[in-house]
Amino acid sequence: MARALLVIDVQMEYFSGALPVTHPAGSLENILAAMDAAVERGVPVAVIQHQAAAPDSPVFTPGGPGVELHPQVAVLPRNVLITKHLPGSFTGTALGGWLLEQEADTVVICGYMTQMCCDTTSRQAFHRGLKVEFLSDATGTLSLANSAGRVTAEELHRAILVTQAARFATVLTTKEWIESLTA
Repeated sequence: MARALLVIDVQMEYFSGALPVTHPAGSLENILAAMDAAVERGVPVAVIQHQAAAPDSPVFTPGGPGVELHPQVAVLPRNVLITKHLPGSFTGTALGGWLLEQEADTVVICGYMTQMCCDTTSRQAFHRGLKVEFLSDATGTLSLANSAGRVTAEELHRAILVTQAARFATVLTTKEWIESLTA
């Protein structure tokens, strides 16, 4: 199994911007631990950075503070930085070609938000024939309310993890994933 770690949208919009991630606690620390473990064990790391396509977008505004990578992620080693404009990390990006160059048959998903860019990227990878490992405590979300209803961050996160495990991915904690690297 040749893995590649995808660190999706660990950006300031989710910390000091309009979309503060609240669940699960400790997700950033687990993302950092996954990145460290990947580097230590020679697993290629792709950092994915979302940027709105529209210059007047209220979130992930091009050149705005929300687009910036979290400083703790920005300083860690990575093999590639990929900018995306839509929820799926494969759409309109070089990710697919980069994974082919790495000869990766498995992608490991961590980052934000569980139900949006992480879920979409996992499904895209599955549709491309890749195996997916989805880190349950190194992904995160927030509570949502809109015209369809309300959902807590915990409920939303759990629902996506259950859905991922039902068809698309092997769902693991960061600790389980790191242990699997040495197995």
